[in-house]
Amino acid sequence: MAKVVPSGRMKKVKKILISQPEPAEKSPYTDLTEKYDVKIDFRPFIQVESVSLKDFRKQKLEILGHTAVIFTARTAVDHFFNICGGLKITVPESMKYFCMSEAVALYLQKYIIYRKRKIFFGDGSLASLVALTTTSKHRNDKFFLVLANTFKPEIPKTLEKAKLKISRAIMYRTVATDLSDLNLADYDIISFFSPMEIKSLQSNFPDYIQGDTLFATFGPATAKAVKAAKYVLSIEAPKPEIPSMSKALDIFLKLHGS
Repeated sequence: MAKVVPSGRMKKVKKILISQPEPAEKSPYTDLTEKYDVKIDFRPFIQVESVSLKDFRKQKLEILGHTAVIFTARTAVDHFFNICGGLKITVPESMKYFCMSEAVALYLQKYIIYRKRKIFFGDGSLASLVALTTTSKHRNDKFFLVLANTFKPEIPKTLEKAKLKISRAIMYRTVATDLSDLNLADYDIISFFSPMEIKSLQSNFPDYIQGDTLFATFGPATAKAVKAAKYVLSIEAPKPEIPSMSKALDIFLKLHGS
């Protein structure tokens, strides 16, 4: 059962704000609007953007001084080629591409002729990526690891521990979205999926008072961020029986009415 900690007096839930982009197709949230007669709005609290060319140059990294690029996500692919374009760099056909998964590898087709390039991909695990890069065939390559400013330390550390020649390149970052047109008091429930979204809330609304609005979170790090910011947390997911935010909201609305 979803964890529920009422903030003030419980009232009929009429509007919910999901801090994510609106799904392109029908989603479980659509079912909630029909089932409980609630209005659900979608508004991303954060966005990802390439670092400026100036900030990239400060890292003093020569992309063409490397023989291979490592991508752990499709987002990394976009920002790598975006910065290459800004620097007017043409990546040679001899460049090797190592991808965390097949989905990331196939995404490269957006920028290169897939069949003409040396592309390798793992099964989605860091272990499979290490196995690919440490074969005798590739061990002497110079790897350009594309990272976000909020990268997971275990990724470069694991690759470096394997004694690969790695350059860490911060090529994109997560920033707060401008939410100045929103009136958060209009919403009975606001959901959050990342600690960065809590920072966005605070930067956009430094004087915000939660009042009777209920906060819902997905993931332990997000829940921790809400509590650290001294807000009241009412709905937490995931749990063994609650795999998604939509399911958590469904259970909450079923228990407390709408």
